[in-house]
Parts: sequence; C-alpha cells; structure tokens
Amino acid sequence: MDKRTLIIGIGNSSRGDDGLGWKFLDELPARGGVDLEYRYQLQVEDAALISSYDEVIFVDAIARALPEGFAFSPCEPKQTSSFTTHRLEPGAVLWLCRELYRVIPDAYVMAIEGVDFQLGQSLSTVAERNLTSAKKFMEQQFSSREGENLLSCEYNSDERKSIKQE
Repeated sequence: MDKRTLIIGIGNSSRGDDGLGWKFLDELPARGGVDLEYRYQLQVEDAALISSYDEVIFVDAIARALPEGFAFSPCEPKQTSSFTTHRLEPGAVLWLCRELYRVIPDAYVMAIEGVDFQLGQSLSTVAERNLTSAKKFMEQQFSSREGENLLSCEYNSDERKSIKQE
C-alpha cells in the first residue's frame, strides 16, 4: 500500500526568504499520493488535517546557518504552552494530532536556510541556492523509496499508526 503524504509549506512569499516553504511546494514536481498545503503559520486545526495522512513533511525557512543550506530531520510530538495557539511549531501540531485523533503520522521537518526576511517578493541568492539543494535532496528521497518512510529509519511505527484509547 502506498503512503499518503502531505507536504506543508510554511511562510510568507511577501517577506523575501520567508517564502522558502511556499517556493519549495511551487517547484516540487507533481507526484501521486502527495498532497500540498500552503500555510502562513501552523494552527490547531492542522492537527485534524495531518491525522488522515501516513506521512507529513513540514517545510519552512530558518534564519540560522545550516552546513548544507538545509536540514531534514524527524519531527516528534511535543507538548508546548504559549500565550496563543495562533502559531504552533510542527511538534506541537503532531502532539495535538496524537492527543485528539489518537494517530501519529511519520513526520519530518525540512528547514531551509534563509538570510533576508525583509518585505519583498524575491528570494535571496543564498536562499535560491539552498532551495535547489533541498529540492534535490527531497527528489532523491522520493525516488529511492518504495513504501518506506523517507529516512528509512526505525521509527517505532507501531506507535505512529494508531494509539489505542485506554
């Protein structure tokens, strides 16, 4: 059975490199079984959205230097508390998904290094280069797998698929 994958691009294309998540989706080749969603920020309602997928990839810009210009890593559920729920981290959305819907999709974060987050429509040269590297990595991941999760790692998959209500 093929996995249903959701890729969520997070950002704002009007703020320079903050648009990396959206641009990543714009340039990703169409692929069966992969849905794309654009978000300015993650919210509580996204827990319901991700609950119906086997795999979720959160793509966002990061204002920190990364050795390869991007980082791709597993995302784990993480309970957080803050003043507002109008902006959540990927781990908090995953935690809500587990708590509310009793499922946990395999989840990953693709962070792409950006350097210019001022108002403006275009990406910086650095961001463009890092975007190219991140897309190439993702294409390699998709083309090399056959029903496996993207990192081909032990991921406690029994817990991820469904959590029995006690």
